Amino acid sequence: MFFDRPESGELAILVHIDIDIEDQRDDPREFEELALSAGADPLTLVTGHRARPDAKYFIGLGKMEEIRQLVQEHGAELVLFNHTLSPSQERNLEKVFQCRVLDRTGLILDIFAMRARTHEGKLQVELAQLEHMSTRLVRGWTHLERQKGGIGLRGPGETQLETDRRLLRERIKYITKRLEKVHKVRQLGRRARKRAVTPVVSIVGYTNAGKSTLFNRITGSEVYEADQLFATLDNTMRRIQLPSFGAAIMADTVGFIRHLPHKLVESFRATLEEAAEADLLLHVIDCAAEERAENIEQVKKVLAEIGADKIPTLEVYNKIDLLDGYASRIEFDANKNPDRVWLSAKTGEGCDSLLEAISLCLGDDKVEGSIVLSHNHGAFRARLFQSDAVLEESYDEQGNTVLHLRIAATDLKRLAAGEYNLEKLSWWSDPILES
Repeated sequence: MFFDRPESGELAILVHIDIDIEDQRDDPREFEELALSAGADPLTLVTGHRARPDAKYFIGLGKMEEIRQLVQEHGAELVLFNHTLSPSQERNLEKVFQCRVLDRTGLILDIFAMRARTHEGKLQVELAQLEHMSTRLVRGWTHLERQKGGIGLRGPGETQLETDRRLLRERIKYITKRLEKVHKVRQLGRRARKRAVTPVVSIVGYTNAGKSTLFNRITGSEVYEADQLFATLDNTMRRIQLPSFGAAIMADTVGFIRHLPHKLVESFRATLEEAAEADLLLHVIDCAAEERAENIEQVKKVLAEIGADKIPTLEVYNKIDLLDGYASRIEFDANKNPDRVWLSAKTGEGCDSLLEAISLCLGDDKVEGSIVLSHNHGAFRARLFQSDAVLEESYDEQGNTVLHLRIAATDLKRLAAGEYNLEKLSWWSDPILES
């Protein structure tokens, strides 16, 4: 029902109105990219200005007549609004234009339905669509008789509406339960990674900033990537080896956008939690975008909404191949910690520097040295190997196990608790990573 989309695009009229009472206005160019990503064929962009939206039509009568004439002239099948319309406004405009009317939220939901590939992703999109549709269900039955109800007064439209509402509620309840199971599975996975002391690095950023391209470049994966908005919806995780550090998990996440529908944020909460639970965030930024500063602020806003704004973040300025005179480099803050990395995920320039910067960010409390274990410390040895802390294993003349480790000081202390006395290690008091 929700994922069978025609291959051909639809002839569409785009409408963007500047409203005085709006604090943040959406970019008309981004709106056109959204329409193209949905498979629409934009015919023209209608712009205008109003002090406040009209309660009945959102736009004024003059602008409405202009759009109606354009629809008839071009044979348009769809009118897209770069705004959030109420259900009644959508119905009233459809009566005037005699074609489908879709607002920004509906357009984004349609794109998500096209991009979702995994079962979880499809469930999340369908949940958001159903909740969005529940407020607009009435328009599907305007051709049927509707009366206020009661014995002898029930019309067929009302009966069908009640049936559809009940089916929607049941489906929403079913999907919510399924996603709760997904949430529990993800929690188990995160606990397992924490027990194994494997840090998680999540890639976040504005949509079409190059996150999946960077993910594929670093991990050698083949995650779907394209120069379009919301090319990636499904979380993908891969294990990587960082220089002078060891193993880590890298996660690719869904892109953010201005005025991301709240229902989508709620539906994708299980997916977005991967970012909220990460040890380090890679904020990928399209350095060639004119609205770069606004995109950065929008990403920070969404991260705050999902509770990920306190996680250490490394800014990755991508697409330097589109700018003249820019070379890959690492920038450091006042404390000499990596702050920004400039690179090109498309050409690979600077990706080695990024891995180095990630190692520095994750390894600020790393210790390195040798530890001697007797046969009584088998469980401790197993936990060290499980945590990817062992660089080399050998045996001394007494038959004891000698492990050369590189591990975070806090992790070593936790793994050794109750089984091994760290105070007898000569290098333990000076937790500095040796070269």
